[in-house]
Amino acid sequence: MTKRPLSTPLKLAVDLGPLLVFFTANARAGWLKSLFGVAASVPDIVIATGAFMAATAVAMLVSWSRTGRVPPMLLFTGAVVAVFGGATLYFQDASFVKLKATLVYVTFASILLFGLATKRPYLKLVLSDAFPALTDAGWTKLTRNWALFFIALACTNEVVRRIVTDDQYVNFKVWGVTAATFLFAISQAPLMTRHAAEKGE
Repeated sequence: MTKRPLSTPLKLAVDLGPLLVFFTANARAGWLKSLFGVAASVPDIVIATGAFMAATAVAMLVSWSRTGRVPPMLLFTGAVVAVFGGATLYFQDASFVKLKATLVYVTFASILLFGLATKRPYLKLVLSDAFPALTDAGWTKLTRNWALFFIALACTNEVVRRIVTDDQYVNFKVWGVTAATFLFAISQAPLMTRHAAEKGE
């Protein structure tokens, strides 16, 4: 079987599909409980977590079957989802799946900061093929900015998970974090353009 890169629509489905499944399952949790004979007292977000775990596993399988590999970020996320999602299902306590997000953000930030401290901006290792013109200084600044962004996400998640309802948290996680990440990525375009231009000087 010939392995090939994921098409753009399929890559979006792999990256965003589990989150959309998480949101939809939470919104339709009552119907899912009836379908699978789950007690009505089980929190909706627990049902959504089970669906999220299944969707993440499918995303990993799709990536592996089409490309022959699972991206390290997806592999790490899948492992954390399995542990914290499993705890959420076992204890029927949404605290675990909410804490999972903080752990992921802190881990990403720590990896990027460690790379900076050892003069190895890890974003360059992952994205150099997509942005070949970016200078070393550009990669360093971009890595620093993403590390700070992940720290901000971790802090925000810790505040939000303590003060909102489960439904509000799901909306924050699916729509708020996704929108913030997209907008932050766009905000880095001037930095990337500026440092790409320096390469020709």
